[in-house]
Amino acid sequence: MTTPSPTTRPHHPHPRLAPRRPRRAWMAGLVALLVVAAAAAVARWTREEDADPLAGRPRVTDTRAGLSYGVPEGWRHDPAKDKGLIDAFTSQITSRTHGASSTSGGTVVAGPAGRPVPRADLRRTTESAARSNAEFFLPDRPATLEESRATLVDGRPAHTAVLRIPGDDGGARLEMTLVNVDGGHTSFLLGLVSGEPDAALTADLHDVVASTAVA
Repeated sequence: MTTPSPTTRPHHPHPRLAPRRPRRAWMAGLVALLVVAAAAAVARWTREEDADPLAGRPRVTDTRAGLSYGVPEGWRHDPAKDKGLIDAFTSQITSRTHGASSTSGGTVVAGPAGRPVPRADLRRTTESAARSNAEFFLPDRPATLEESRATLVDGRPAHTAVLRIPGDDGGARLEMTLVNVDGGHTSFLLGLVSGEPDAALTADLHDVVASTAVA
């Protein structure tokens, strides 16, 4: 039997390394990743656009209220008339003859509402504000609460209260939405449809709220 020489070392093969990725393949992978990311961004942007029922319509940017909202077809915004609103309101859009009934009219006003309202108090505060405005616009008419629901406006906590006010002329529907714009203040959107019930005008009120974003 042959004895190994002291100078002969046992063979320890180097561990096999993963083959290096060719630069061209690496670049192709990077491009593919960027394409996927861009596609995801476009899809997200498209979903956001689809979520706005008034996308492409003119918008009102109310800097005092800190809100921006769309103007439905058949409605109008007159910046000059905004200056003549009472102090509580800072912008307004109107529709006097829209939908099935020419006797119906719609108005949406916006404005700041003071300090932020804790989420637990949003319902009570919104319902109270809705009743106060119903008394202001249509005094001495009993208002019935039809709906009161928590919602979001541009991702911010909000609440909507809906009142029905009777009247010989068909009465009115009032929708009040109160939103915590940021950590510093709260704002509102107030929609009022008067005259004969008009489903088209009511749908427009909902579209305005759905289109609202923090300015």
